[in-house]
Amino acid sequence: MIRSVAAVSSLLSGMGVLLVGSGLLGLIVALRGASAGFSDLTIGWLMSGFYVGYILGASVCPRVIEQAGHIRAFTAFAACSAALALAYGLFEHPVVWWLLRVASGLCLIGLYMVIESWLNVRAVDHRGQVFAVYMMVNLVAVALGQAMITAYGAEHANSLAIAAILFCLGLVPIALTQVSQPEVPKTDRLSLATVYRLAPVGAAGAVFSGLISGSFWSLGPVFARGFGWDDGEVALFIVTTVAGGAIMQWPLGWLSDRYDRRSVLLAVSVGLVASVGGIGVVPAQSIGTLLGFAFLFGGFSFTLYSLAVAQTHDRFQSKDALEATKSLLLMHGIGAAAGPLLTGAVMTVAERGFAIALATLGATLAVFTAARLLLDAPVPLEDKSHFALVEQTSVVAMELDPRTPVHEEDASDRSPAGFDLAADATARAERDVDIVAPEADTRTGLQGA
Repeated sequence: MIRSVAAVSSLLSGMGVLLVGSGLLGLIVALRGASAGFSDLTIGWLMSGFYVGYILGASVCPRVIEQAGHIRAFTAFAACSAALALAYGLFEHPVVWWLLRVASGLCLIGLYMVIESWLNVRAVDHRGQVFAVYMMVNLVAVALGQAMITAYGAEHANSLAIAAILFCLGLVPIALTQVSQPEVPKTDRLSLATVYRLAPVGAAGAVFSGLISGSFWSLGPVFARGFGWDDGEVALFIVTTVAGGAIMQWPLGWLSDRYDRRSVLLAVSVGLVASVGGIGVVPAQSIGTLLGFAFLFGGFSFTLYSLAVAQTHDRFQSKDALEATKSLLLMHGIGAAAGPLLTGAVMTVAERGFAIALATLGATLAVFTAARLLLDAPVPLEDKSHFALVEQTSVVAMELDPRTPVHEEDASDRSPAGFDLAADATARAERDVDIVAPEADTRTGLQGA
């Protein structure tokens, strides 16, 4: 495994540096918007632009990469990201900032696509471990970027300069790496209606995880600033939440591999409601208690998308799983774009509206999941895929996921928990066991749940 990760270390380090800059920039924009007197709804709207760009980039960026080539496209996306970071300091208008956020989201998904295309080429062995390390790099890098706000503070122009510098430095490991030119990423996906019909809990989990995570990244800093905290305390709140998301993924994923995954998702949704409810009622002076609830909230909320992806893998045959999970990524992105608008609207009319909005979203998902548990039979244990940490990157990362049929031929591929995913996927494909349930699909042998 160490040799496999070392083979892609330059790609991982380059993307990591870029994501530190992206994490820092997102926090700067949210806090600067609050200091400029923008309403919570306005901040939610302008921050949602990032996810709008993300969705647009899924269609635009492959064409840019095909025409310019991976290296030139990567250079262009990184250079534009650096310029966009500096542009926030030249203008202080929500419409301009929204357009900058759209462009930033488009550039970032372009960077993801290029890096993940190269990872698919270079990570020949132990793809499961490389995938897990890459996802963890995403979480750690963004959290580190949030922490860097303490260097100068959100209001200082130097913070924007640091973000721009990081976007530029992220180019260096990539530019000095000898890499082959991979294929242009493909974005084929199943229709959203088909995914919902066959895996409604997975689809709902993707949408609601997007609503919640988009709200957290966009308005979490504004909510924490409302406690009267300084930039360092706001960053600590965000980093603690991300730490919870990184640490609690594995125990919750372990449980979901052994029990009905929908039951685990239901429990996670209830835990999310309880933890964000704690954030909503604890006094601002009790920083330690608030951080404890933030850790739990991060653990539950960040696990939702991974559980949704795993649940969808359970419900689809191997040949369709890749396209289905690409559709989940789009659903997650749509939710992330809408979440800041909904939560921002609640924050404008209710004290601690951030907690109220997220608790309501979590409760809605819990009720929906409980209803599906009553309606549909569970997936047999022998037909379940294995849990893996998944973050919102690009559709290309789904091809690196060891659960997809792209990797069935690699018998050495194992998950971090030691499961032989390739053998498991092949066995499941050979069985093609129909899952009997009230919503069974006679053409594909699939059901909804």
